[in-house]
Amino acid sequence: MIKIDQIFLYGLIIVGLVTILYVLFADAIDGLDAGIFNPTVILSFVLFVCASGFILFKITDWSNTIIIVAALIISSILSFLMYYFILVPLASSEVSTAYTDESLQGQVGKVIVPIPKDGFGEIVIETVNGLISKRATEYDNEEIDYGKQVLIIDVDAGTFLVKEYEPLKYKG
Repeated sequence: MIKIDQIFLYGLIIVGLVTILYVLFADAIDGLDAGIFNPTVILSFVLFVCASGFILFKITDWSNTIIIVAALIISSILSFLMYYFILVPLASSEVSTAYTDESLQGQVGKVIVPIPKDGFGEIVIETVNGLISKRATEYDNEEIDYGKQVLIIDVDAGTFLVKEYEPLKYKG
């Protein structure tokens, strides 16, 4: 028969291994981040239950029921604090290196591979994070030569629809 302290210890080991796997494959299961049912919160809850249960079992003479209830209460409090004071602020923080294709609309880029009529070329956009190169086609299916500046009008399935950029010239 397995003792309760062994169950807590095995739980710690298993949750530790699952946490390592989650860290490695978090991007693949990123869609599961749904509020309080976030995998990080669930894993930390189980980890806190196992850790506090194991520690309480080793340092107290309480009954198994009291230890389990105390471990659940401690874990609930710690998971709540971790969620609202660590995970929520991290989720709402702005990532400086992230961008979406739609956020590049209205930017000016430069043609690095000529865009043929009814075809595709490549443009480069200079941002604070560096240079970004993207596939592009002309908005009205016209030709754009190498080195020309273009204005990004729209994005369609990862292809940037661009027009040759004509800056306003001040006549004064």
